[in-house]
Amino acid sequence: MKKVQIAINPLRSEHWFAVRDIYLEGIASGNSTFETSAPEWKNWDARHMKSCRFVASSESEILGWAALSGVSNRCVYSGVAEVSVYVAGHAQGQGVGRALLSALVSSSEQHGLWTLQAGIFPENVASIELHKQAGFRVLGIRERLGCMNGVWRDVVLMERRSNNTGL
Repeated sequence: MKKVQIAINPLRSEHWFAVRDIYLEGIASGNSTFETSAPEWKNWDARHMKSCRFVASSESEILGWAALSGVSNRCVYSGVAEVSVYVAGHAQGQGVGRALLSALVSSSEQHGLWTLQAGIFPENVASIELHKQAGFRVLGIRERLGCMNGVWRDVVLMERRSNNTGL
């Protein structure tokens, strides 16, 4: 598959409808998230860090998005965030996810984050590989973490520790 020219830009409210469509596509896949619906912009915006959110585009089309969300309100965890990366089905395998995750890692370190974590369904092999290529390591498998459509699902817990921040 041919790689496309990808531009990475901050995710803004005007991107929401394209971002939401890509998120809904991920939800429909059954291997991206436990969520069953996409929230409205106001709720999504409130749950994700303002400083670390991006869209990937080619020409005028949004191909994917990535964002970080805090894992806890406790100050001791202020440098830890959870990663979300979603790529439109037709754009997968073209370097979009890699570009988005690279932007998140770089931005996270600029904003003082020392640990990024990701929870990925074991069936989502491409996402696990993408995260490994970005320096994440598998910490373990959280067995039967949640029930989805009557089926208990495991989640692979991955982590990336910064070599530059929090030392």
